[in-house]
Amino acid sequence: MKRNTLILSSLIATSQVLAQDRPNIILFLVDDMGVMDTSVPFLTDKDGQVETHPLNQWYRTPNMERLAAQGIRFSTFYAQSVSSPSRTSIMTGQNAARHRTTNWINSESNNRTTFGPHDWNWEGITSDVPVYPKLLQAEGYRTIHVGKAHFGCIGSEGEDPRNIGFDVNIGGNSIGQPGSYYGEWGYGWIKGNKKRAVPGLEKYHGSDVFLTDALTLEAEDEIEKSVKEGKPFYLNMSHYAVHQPFETDKRFLDHYRNSGKGGQAEAFATLVEGMDKSLGDLIQKLEELGVAENTLILFLGDNGGDAPLGGAADYGSSAPLRGKKGSEYEGGVRVSFIASWAKPDATNKFQKKYPIAQNAVQLQQGTVMDLYPTILSVAGVKAPKDYPLDGSDLKKLLQGKRDKKHRDDFLMHFPHGEHRANYFTTYRKGDWKLIYYYNPETAGEPSWKLYNLKEDPYEASDLATKHPEKAASMIEQMKDRLEEENALYPVDKNGNVCKL
Repeated sequence: MKRNTLILSSLIATSQVLAQDRPNIILFLVDDMGVMDTSVPFLTDKDGQVETHPLNQWYRTPNMERLAAQGIRFSTFYAQSVSSPSRTSIMTGQNAARHRTTNWINSESNNRTTFGPHDWNWEGITSDVPVYPKLLQAEGYRTIHVGKAHFGCIGSEGEDPRNIGFDVNIGGNSIGQPGSYYGEWGYGWIKGNKKRAVPGLEKYHGSDVFLTDALTLEAEDEIEKSVKEGKPFYLNMSHYAVHQPFETDKRFLDHYRNSGKGGQAEAFATLVEGMDKSLGDLIQKLEELGVAENTLILFLGDNGGDAPLGGAADYGSSAPLRGKKGSEYEGGVRVSFIASWAKPDATNKFQKKYPIAQNAVQLQQGTVMDLYPTILSVAGVKAPKDYPLDGSDLKKLLQGKRDKKHRDDFLMHFPHGEHRANYFTTYRKGDWKLIYYYNPETAGEPSWKLYNLKEDPYEASDLATKHPEKAASMIEQMKDRLEEENALYPVDKNGNVCKL
């Protein structure tokens, strides 16, 4: 009897794999996870060889290791330096300077900050924007959002993901962090920060189910519903982890006790490992349902890391990179990125159309703006005509090849203050990186720094004085791109716009 049941299950799974007309797609997005918050090494040396650093030996992420082994990771993948700008860039395919959500969105009040642009997009994504979930939805996809949204403020259309193209929303609204990770505390409703309590998970209140697990269980249920309905699905698996508060997931604490790094760093590491368990659980669910071969997973963080290991501009939480979330340095914008089919199969029709290299490292850079055209390409859905995109399809890069047409520059525009770095734009072009400070607080002259990331990947030596002509050239190129994206600028204390 047991053998017959296994055979029947196998036949059902095979029929489901063959019956699908479009692949499933999971965007596995981790909040505040930088490129160094994992046991998977992403950074490479001058020869392009992967290097393992002490932080890679500190964290435990075996399921990320598995995903990287069966797929491709990028040594350099850029996001915006804070949450809402990155999440909006992912959904729209546009840079923050263009969509104008240039700061994280405070739920209750406009946080443009003292000298920030008055017309920045605090309300976030509106229903008229052709975000890719809406395009997938129109082509028959069941679109699912689980976890942190942070697409708009209270009362905005973007507050509820169902207004912008999702069929299902579990746990997402205007908040950017959880009230608590503890089920015993009702994820903030019973105890913790009630203003940031996570909605829609009442059935777990009072239980010992950690928030990361609750969201994973809900995602698994929605995947199963999609499979039963015979619909391809897009899952925005958007964890609140590993954002503050750094509350300990006790299941993993023994791996980090007495580390000498401090209790908060140990708690953060347990959040990372719990997130990794979620990844493994989802892959297992896909395999049980017989749809792993048909499902692409795109794994990434939404901005630089925020581990409680050092300050904003030093070499701590992202070491050996400089800086962390919110900063102008590489540690503020470099994130983990892995692409893989959940179960590689060279004979699968979707994998034939969109092959992904295995156990590979891509040295050419990618950005969060590339996800929009990539996801549509995988799904076989066209982007709207005349809709400006700042990214491009990663198809060739995901095969482990170089793509000469893929842009080699990255603009990160933060015209706001009251963060770890204030009123700045960074611009990378090739090996060179410019950091431009507007200095509106004093209505003084702007200032800048210049780095050669090929020779100085950890941004230790400012070359602006040594290479003034290169700095001037970079400023002009940055200016051109800001103007092309119709950027907004800080306003100084005298009311003057700090335009270049």
